[in-house]
Amino acid sequence: MGVAGTLEYLSDLLSNVKKGKKRKHMQTVALKVRMDCQGCERKIKSVLSGVKGVKSVDVDMKQQKVTVTGYAEPKKVLKAAQSTKKKVEMWPYVPYTLVANPYVSQAYDKKAPANHVRAVPVTATISETTMDDNYTNMFSDENPNACSIM
Repeated sequence: MGVAGTLEYLSDLLSNVKKGKKRKHMQTVALKVRMDCQGCERKIKSVLSGVKGVKSVDVDMKQQKVTVTGYAEPKKVLKAAQSTKKKVEMWPYVPYTLVANPYVSQAYDKKAPANHVRAVPVTATISETTMDDNYTNMFSDENPNACSIM
């Protein structure tokens, strides 16, 4: 067979192997869903368990939280939950220990579960104010035309 024949055989063998699909990772998607009664809970649970790739659906009526575990994409789970005509959003709360300033007005929420605050972007935290240089120079001692009120 020789070296050339062996290399041809191996290249044909490798080119004929089908590339397998990448397997999706197991994900947990948490949603905040407005539910009033047991009927709402059943409706949400049945719709979300019908989504392709969903393994389990856990509903917590007290916190208005639905946790979906499986191989489904979060966007598909959110769309399916919105098809029930309920008010649905991704779970907005994180433990307050993970937020830099948990008592900023955007983060603090009375409806949040115990020891949780809303997840806010870093831009909503307290930031430094930049003053215009004209104001600082106007009242400077080094400026001969500065305001001299005594």
